[in-house]
Amino acid sequence: MTAFGTLKKIAISVLALVLGGGVALADTITVGGKNFTEQLIIAEITSQLLAKKGYAVTKKDGMGTKIVRAALENGEVDVYWEYTGTSLIVFNKVTERLSPEATYERVRQLDGEKGLIWLAPSRANNTYAMTVRKGNPKTDGLKTVSDLAAAYKSGTSIVMGTTAEFPKREDGLVGLQKTYGFEVARADVKPMDLGLAYKALGNGDLDVIASQATDGLIAAMDLTVLSDDKGFFPNYALTPVVRKQVLDAHPDLKPTLEAVSSRLDDAVMQKLNGEVEVEKKSVEQVATGFLAGAQF
Repeated sequence: MTAFGTLKKIAISVLALVLGGGVALADTITVGGKNFTEQLIIAEITSQLLAKKGYAVTKKDGMGTKIVRAALENGEVDVYWEYTGTSLIVFNKVTERLSPEATYERVRQLDGEKGLIWLAPSRANNTYAMTVRKGNPKTDGLKTVSDLAAAYKSGTSIVMGTTAEFPKREDGLVGLQKTYGFEVARADVKPMDLGLAYKALGNGDLDVIASQATDGLIAAMDLTVLSDDKGFFPNYALTPVVRKQVLDAHPDLKPTLEAVSSRLDDAVMQKLNGEVEVEKKSVEQVATGFLAGAQF
């Protein structure tokens, strides 16, 4: 870089510091993500796309839900993809039943007051799904979550695999048990990585798992999703969320990220997840293929 170029860069930085009220916003965007396949994929898609748009990108994925949210709030993360139902219940403590549209509007309003901007949601609804395998005498007759609850209440020992978070969440096992009126014995709840849970379900070590509706392994393993007949699980639209301060400084992030969300639905996410979980492609390969196919 020439001396003139260096001076110009310094001048721009000083101007940003002055106009920003003491906070200089660099062109580096920190992309956050949670610790399961879908989130690893969407964080990598976001990172690759922003890099293609000329940003320096730092990726911090593999985090728990509450950790990545805290990182967004305190400025350690600039953007990550959250689920509408998670924000509604876990972060904003709203317990009333809302339509998908009303859920989005409520979290957009409540989080907006905290300086977190929800962009346009995708059509990918990664809601929880109670999933069983075929050929298991304990669960073969079950069609609904009410049937599952009745089996637990009858004393049947049905071993449930979950993520580490699910047993503690109001939009997870805590609320599910309240709504359907059953209780799973502590010994019958097995928290583990979701990928391992699918393997354990397939080999008979588990009887039911709390999966996610866009998981690629549901179709690949020919599993059965029990109907949530009481409509307990809220809508979980996968949506980019950006800190207002960052979005104000980089308004082009909105159309860039919304171009991604407009291309995502359940079928697309099942396909992307399946490429990693079933075809054993790397997250980086899957993200690159998606961006190439979508012609960003």
